[in-house]
Amino acid sequence: MSNYLLVHGAWHGAWCWQRVLPGLIQAGHRAHAVTLTGVGERAHLLTPDIDLETHIRDVMAAMDAEEMDDVLLVVHSYAGMLGTAIADRRPERLRHLVYLDAVLPKPGESWSSTHASATRNARIAAAQADPLHAFPAPDPSVFGLSDADHAWVARRQTPHPGGPYTHVLDFDPQRVASVPRTFINCTEPALGTIESSRLRMVDPKFWDGAWLPGSKVMEMKTGHDPMVSDPHGLLTLLLNLD
Repeated sequence: MSNYLLVHGAWHGAWCWQRVLPGLIQAGHRAHAVTLTGVGERAHLLTPDIDLETHIRDVMAAMDAEEMDDVLLVVHSYAGMLGTAIADRRPERLRHLVYLDAVLPKPGESWSSTHASATRNARIAAAQADPLHAFPAPDPSVFGLSDADHAWVARRQTPHPGGPYTHVLDFDPQRVASVPRTFINCTEPALGTIESSRLRMVDPKFWDGAWLPGSKVMEMKTGHDPMVSDPHGLLTLLLNLD
């Protein structure tokens, strides 16, 4: 039996894993999906005070409340920032860290650091103009979704807190790299804001050479939300990580 802890990306919530969680449980594993403060069913908790540390604590609290050790931590998109932080602070609690089409930061970067200036400026401006300091979700078509899947995600997305977008993360790459890591690269269509991570995951110099040893890359020919667009394919990859 394994312990899977699933962490969604921006604008989403634990709801996005509905098509994956049952398969993990039916395979005999423990699985829990986190909803970060201020989004999903916790959107009523949105305040201007939410920052990256809030969401890092959300994940650590879930790990503690579910009494999970030897965790397979799956972090989607923005949550790559959170998975990196958890691996830095609690490497002994993790068996495997899965970056699901996720942000791969360098020390001293924020989530926004690798985004095009137009994207970064638009999101920061939207958050500054919002009384709750949040910025709106994009149309799910950018995740490669259409028809019923598009409608399902569009109904459920919520604005994302602006604080985590610019909050800088400091960490020790060597400590993070002590945890076995897999990057799942979603390529059809490839989301532009993840492009820097795609370059880093194959760069022998990334994290001063600490990234490539102990890491591997898997590819899914689907869009940025594989838990929606190809849940069976994602489930198969997750069940065969070790």
